[in-house]
Parts: sequence; C-alpha cells; structure tokens
Amino acid sequence: MDASVYVHVPFCAGAKCDYCDFYSVPVKAGDERLAAYVDSLLNDAERLFRDYTLVKVPSVYIGGGTPSILGAAGIHRLIDGLLGKIKRFSPPPEEITVEANPESGDKAFLEAAREGGASRLSVGVQSFHGPSRRAVNRAGTGYGEAILGERLKLAELYFPGAFSVDLLSGLPFQDEKVLANDISAALSYKPAHVSLYALTVENGTALAAKKADGSLSLPDDDDADSLWLLGRDLLEKAGMDQYEVSNFCLPGKECRHNIRYWRMENWLALGQAASGTVIDDESGKGFRYTNVSGPDKTKFEELDTSTLIKETILMGFRYIHGPDEALFKRRFHKSIRDLIPKTLDKWQDRLQKEKLALTKDGLLLLNRFLLDAFAEI
Repeated sequence: MDASVYVHVPFCAGAKCDYCDFYSVPVKAGDERLAAYVDSLLNDAERLFRDYTLVKVPSVYIGGGTPSILGAAGIHRLIDGLLGKIKRFSPPPEEITVEANPESGDKAFLEAAREGGASRLSVGVQSFHGPSRRAVNRAGTGYGEAILGERLKLAELYFPGAFSVDLLSGLPFQDEKVLANDISAALSYKPAHVSLYALTVENGTALAAKKADGSLSLPDDDDADSLWLLGRDLLEKAGMDQYEVSNFCLPGKECRHNIRYWRMENWLALGQAASGTVIDDESGKGFRYTNVSGPDKTKFEELDTSTLIKETILMGFRYIHGPDEALFKRRFHKSIRDLIPKTLDKWQDRLQKEKLALTKDGLLLLNRFLLDAFAEI
C-alpha cells in the first residue's frame, strides 16, 4: 500500500492561541516530555509501518501544535528515525514538511531539520501586526516584528524556494492596510508558498468565549470576506497561483502532502490526536482511525461507500484541479459526472472548461456547490 504519513506534535510554547481547537499541551522548551514523545513516535512508527505493509511513502508532514518546540536535537532524531524506518521498504519520500513557529524556529532548529532530511518548511506567522497577535494570544507575541523578520530570513536561507508562510485574515484590529502590510512583509522573504486562512471561531475555544462575552470585537462577515478577497488578489498579483481554497504558491511549489488529502489518497497518522484514513480501491470502503489517550489508544470509524463518495467530492472540489476522476471511478464504479449531472449543469458557468473543477470564483461558493451536490446524491 502507498500512504503518506502525518506526524502530530501536540505541544505549544506557553499557551494555546485563542483560536486553536487542535489538541495541544503547553510546555517549555527542554521539557523532558518532548524527548519521551519522540521516542514514542518512533516506536509507534515501527509498528505502524509493519502492520500496514507499506511499499511507498510519498510524503511526510510533521505538524502540530508546534514541532519546532522539539528543538534541534529532537527534530533531527525524529526525521532521521522516520527515514531510517521508511527506507527499509520505500524510496525516500518526495517531500518532508516540518512546521515551525518563529519563537522556536531558530537557526539551530532549521539547520537540524534540513540536515535530518526535511525538504520543506511551513512557518506559522499569522500576522506581523502586534495588536492583532496579542488580541488572539498568538504564541510568541513578546518577540516583536524584528524577531519575525530574523526567523523568516533564516527560513529563506535554509529552505530557499521551499518554505511556506501561514497568514490569517479577519483578525481583530486588522483592516485592509494591515492585511496588505502582512502580505507585503511575508512576500519580502521570498516564500514559495503562502496559506491565507480566514479566521474561524470554533466552539469551545477561548476566542469563542471572548466573542460571546463581548470582550473582543471581530470584523463582521462582509468585512472578513472582503479582507480575504483583498489578500487573494494581492497574492495573485505577486505571482502566487491559488491552487486550493486557502493555498497559494509559485508555479510547481504546491504542497504535495496536502494534495493527497484533497484527492483522498491514503495517509497514516502518528502521534496524539492524529487521524489517518485508509481506503480500499477495490471495495470503495475504508476506515479512519484517531490516536487518543486512555486504555483504548486508537478509535476506528468505518467509512462506507456513501460516506467516502461525499468526502471525495467535498475534498476534491477544494482543489483547483478537482477530484481525481479516474481514481473515483476505480473506487466507486461510477463517475462523478453521472452521479451529479444536475449540479454540474447548474454550476457550468463556475466550472472549468477543460477539467471537472471549480473556477477560482467558483471556489468562493464551494459550500453552496457542495449542498447542491449532496442533495443530488
């Protein structure tokens, strides 16, 4: 079986950002739990790769949380250990991505990640604007724009043409000028890839509580939409192509790992709270598993054909090239065009002429398209 591997590092420096709903635990650099966690990841990888009889691992993505809090020794040992296990049965992955936050993604960490085998870096900036960062308790708010710039220069040095910057639109105290400055600052370090996410208020987060009690003001929906569109236009003007709802890159610099998610190709998961998905191409069925704590360390969810068809359409139409039609037909023994002909006819003006995919304007209305598609299914 071919499957990519996602590795979750569930630790953050100091405290979680107010908008975060991922599983993570605040720790300090050097905490003894970090080295023990790397040990557990490598032990689990040995079992995982054996149990799933992998023959190829196209990509590895180490995310979080904050992988850079593992430090130089930790990230080198993790990547090197994973590669050692993968090389027993597979060519080296085509892409190994590591996430880093500026407060912990220092020179030693980046150097160790590259020497360990990482080929791609993703830097969680979110915003250069101090008031916006502080308003959402963004980790590392005390280091200021100077340190942000220093760490991005290092990213440019150690991962030239192979690093991404994450930005958020719709933050408190963010207007068009602030967002434009954020994008201009990010692009000045020559990233090959930018993810521009619209801030969402997830239930149960500190941000949701602050919004509910009125202690924090956010842009209204129309203003937030306008901000994101401005950001999109600025990125495209700078030569970044939109290839997914929230992702932009220079030609040929897409994140290969994330494309596997959008095309519903297999991926396995390592680490606390990480989820993997495995699909049988013969039966059109599969399962998803999530690593949890407690006596039952893994929860399994069976995925029937109906569920997987909807997930494949949902994920595939996020991608500018659309779902993999050949893979869809091989798995489900029917074509997307035969499954939702009325929806495709209704949306023909927002579909690309040369492929089964939404146009860039169509991506803005993805949720409406999916409602029509699911209703027809």
